[in-house]
Amino acid sequence: MAEAKETSQSKGKKVNAASTTVPLTDILFLTLRRWPWLLLSIAICVGAAYFHLLRTPDVYTRSADILVKDDYKGTTVGNDEFADFGLFGQRSNLPNEITAIKAKDLMEEVVRRLGLDITYNISGRFHDISAYGYNLPVKLTVAGYPDEKTFSLNLLVSPGGKVTLKNLSAPERSGLAKEYTGKLGEAIKTPLGKFTVSKTPDYIKGEEIELKVNKIPLTSARDSYNGRLGVEIKNEKGSVLTLTMSDQNTQRADEVLATVINVYNENWMRDRNQIAVSTSNFINDRLGVIEGELGSVDANISSYKSANLIPDVQAAAGMYMGQSQQNQASMLELGNQLQMARYIRNYMSSEANRDQLLPANTGLASSDVQTLISDYNDKLLQRQSLVAKSSEKNPLVGQIDEQLGATRNAIVRTIDNEIVGLNTQLRSVRSSEAQTMSRIASNPTQAKNLLSVERQQKVKESLYLFLLQKREENELTQAFTAYNTRLVNKPGPGGAAPTPDRGRILAIAFLIGLALPFGFTYAQESMNTKVRGRKDIENLSLPFLGEIPQYYGNRVKDGSFGQEKEVRAIVVKPGSRDVVNEAFRVLRTNLEFMKVHKDGCNVIAMTSFNPGSGKSFLTMNLAVALAIKKKRVLVIDGDLRHGSTSAYVDSPEDGLSSYLAGQINVLNSLLITDKEYPNMQILPIGTPPPNPTELLESQAFGELIEQLRKQYDYIFIDCPPIEVVADAQIIDKYVDRTVFVVRAGILERMMLPQLERIFEERKFQNMAMILNGTRHDTGRYGYSHGYRYGYGYGYGYGIEYGGGDDSESSQKRKVRKVKHTSGWLQDE
Repeated sequence: MAEAKETSQSKGKKVNAASTTVPLTDILFLTLRRWPWLLLSIAICVGAAYFHLLRTPDVYTRSADILVKDDYKGTTVGNDEFADFGLFGQRSNLPNEITAIKAKDLMEEVVRRLGLDITYNISGRFHDISAYGYNLPVKLTVAGYPDEKTFSLNLLVSPGGKVTLKNLSAPERSGLAKEYTGKLGEAIKTPLGKFTVSKTPDYIKGEEIELKVNKIPLTSARDSYNGRLGVEIKNEKGSVLTLTMSDQNTQRADEVLATVINVYNENWMRDRNQIAVSTSNFINDRLGVIEGELGSVDANISSYKSANLIPDVQAAAGMYMGQSQQNQASMLELGNQLQMARYIRNYMSSEANRDQLLPANTGLASSDVQTLISDYNDKLLQRQSLVAKSSEKNPLVGQIDEQLGATRNAIVRTIDNEIVGLNTQLRSVRSSEAQTMSRIASNPTQAKNLLSVERQQKVKESLYLFLLQKREENELTQAFTAYNTRLVNKPGPGGAAPTPDRGRILAIAFLIGLALPFGFTYAQESMNTKVRGRKDIENLSLPFLGEIPQYYGNRVKDGSFGQEKEVRAIVVKPGSRDVVNEAFRVLRTNLEFMKVHKDGCNVIAMTSFNPGSGKSFLTMNLAVALAIKKKRVLVIDGDLRHGSTSAYVDSPEDGLSSYLAGQINVLNSLLITDKEYPNMQILPIGTPPPNPTELLESQAFGELIEQLRKQYDYIFIDCPPIEVVADAQIIDKYVDRTVFVVRAGILERMMLPQLERIFEERKFQNMAMILNGTRHDTGRYGYSHGYRYGYGYGYGYGIEYGGGDDSESSQKRKVRKVKHTSGWLQDE
């Protein structure tokens, strides 16, 4: 009836025991259980970050603001003609100016001026301190050493001014002496060149100085500072640029920014003046050439007029020019008629044009030619009409052909005469034109030459005046040219905090130290596929008897896998109030509530899925717990192959196998009575038989169980795992309840759905379950509570104790109520 009640209460539950998702609250709880490791992780991470900060020098950011001027607004001479030479024809382009400031050549000049390819450091406790400016009392210069090579040395200056160069080394040189000595301001000869140590304004006489000096390639220093130089537009609508520089030494950063601005202005001024100088040279050269040409022209005009006494020949020149124009028109007309006459002559002479009409408008002045051509065309059209109506053999066609031939000959002769006449007229006109041109050449030659020279004089004079004006403008440009930029904010603090950010790094280190244990716990729990504790089985419908924590009393190493295994031990003691004893008392109470036969003997089989689940340990200690209450208990070792329970009584040679095989007929001689509890007996297996399954299937085993029922209140049978052999299924026919032992840390969670199916299919009698081996350090998954007077059991049971011993009457007073996972079962 109880079983039916339990089944109905658990109906509809779903099992998802194979899930590997671990709630964050469980990760938090499990990690906090290991608080020493959490504190150690935080201490290591924060300590490592703090040590890193001690070893890392601070880097400061400095900035400066410059205003880039607009060329149109900065001119003092407002003449638009300056644009003719490109002097003021462009506005400043901010992206281009940023590119110019970030140019490598500009930074290389800055590095050369400030000597930044040689660095000086002072030894510190955790890191070297950069020496520059006010904390650099001396400087080192090297003569004859290439810019792209490196060296390092230790520089020592004694209070008396003695200079010692120690540990001089260079990658390309070997065999250098350990020390080179000299005095301040004097050249010290070394294989690398002449080294001169000179004083700076911050040198203090009598001070001992020790510096680490490193020379790096000039290009490397250039690239390093260029990479740390930032240039950006401060306001999109304005023309102000913000320059930033990051460096360990604030004075060096400020000087680099100031030098960058100076070099940029110098480069801009040099480029602008170079344009003006080139323009001035060009103008002066051209003025010299034009001045000589203009003087020569003036001299020629003066001498020509004096020598030729030039009169006014404008009227005569006009008359001759008119006659010349008429002659030109006549020659053009005669030439056209001559060309047309020759064309018609050639056209008439060609056999291919014999049957073609002649052009009606020939352009010839002779009316005879026009009449003959018109007559010829009429006869040709007449012939073509006769041929179209009859044939070529028509006599009329022949007559017309004779007439056409005569007319053609007449036209040719007439045109020849016309050509002769036209040639005669053309020669006459040309002769007249030659005479006219001769007159023009002889009379106004002086005026013509004079006009040409005067024209040259005017052109050269205009160009000479223009260049004189541009030369003066160019001189004014050079005199009033200013820098392209104006310093708005001088180099100073850039508003950014020094790096590294100590607070931020320590905070990140603290978070990392805090996260690592949580991450480790999450990874550990996510990869753990075993049953971890009560939380993993809470969705099973299988009735839950109780939870037994891991017993840490006697443990040894398993030599095969290096794992710990339990040594056989009886841990249940009368009056003991430790965690394990209280857990077995809870288990005992729950087992009594779930009796199948309230007044009779209950036969209980203990089994599991896999070996090592602790069945024998639970069986023996549960039997002792019942024996303490004066219950008659028998423990039968049903594992005829291993006999784990028999080991508790030193594994005698005679036992269950001897009885079932018929070798011994007296059962009482095989029973072993416990020394402390006379009401508890054990039936060992004896000698392991070769046919254990056949012995258990024999009728004798069933008769044995029926016989023993009359003598005991509880009979526990320690069975083999169900997945290994079939012994548990055979024994199940004779038992009242089957208890499955689930061992935390051994059973795979993926087996829990199979256990649920076995329960739902009722393959075993009145199944129940015990969770064994839970650990107190596994958080919500484990056995993390204590047993004491008046406590609550947090995993589905609420038990109240009053006090007293473990007697049966006392136990009845103690137990007030037991809460099952599916509800309150009953009150006793």
